[in-house]
Amino acid sequence: MSDPPDPMATTSDTYRAIYAVVGRIPEGSVATYGQVASLAGLPGRARLVGYALSALAGRSTIPWHRVVNAQGRISLRSCGSDAGMEQRLRLEHEKISFDASGRIPLERFLWRPHLPEEGD
Repeated sequence: MSDPPDPMATTSDTYRAIYAVVGRIPEGSVATYGQVASLAGLPGRARLVGYALSALAGRSTIPWHRVVNAQGRISLRSCGSDAGMEQRLRLEHEKISFDASGRIPLERFLWRPHLPEEGD
C-alpha cells in the first residue's frame, strides 16, 4: 500500500513546479520521477511527482508520458487503466525505443538539461 500524498506538499505551487519541469522535457527524451523531483526543488520526492502527474486533466498538454521510473520502465497505475499502453504508444511515436524487457535505454534517451553554471 502506498503512502497518501503529504497535504503540505501538494500545494498548487508544488505541482506547478513539477509541471514546469515536465513541460521542459523535449520530445524524444524521458526523465525519471526522481530527476523531475530534484529539478523541481523536491529531492527525494519522486512519489510526489507521480501524484502530481496522476492529477493532470485528461486533455493536459503537459507531456506526462515522458516521465518513467529509474529503471527506464513505465510505472503502471494501480487503478488498472490503459495509461501504460497509451504512454508506451506516445513514446514510440516520439521514436523512443524499448528493449525486449520493456525498458527504455536511459543512456540513450534520458534528458540531460543544461544546468546553468555559477555566474551564468
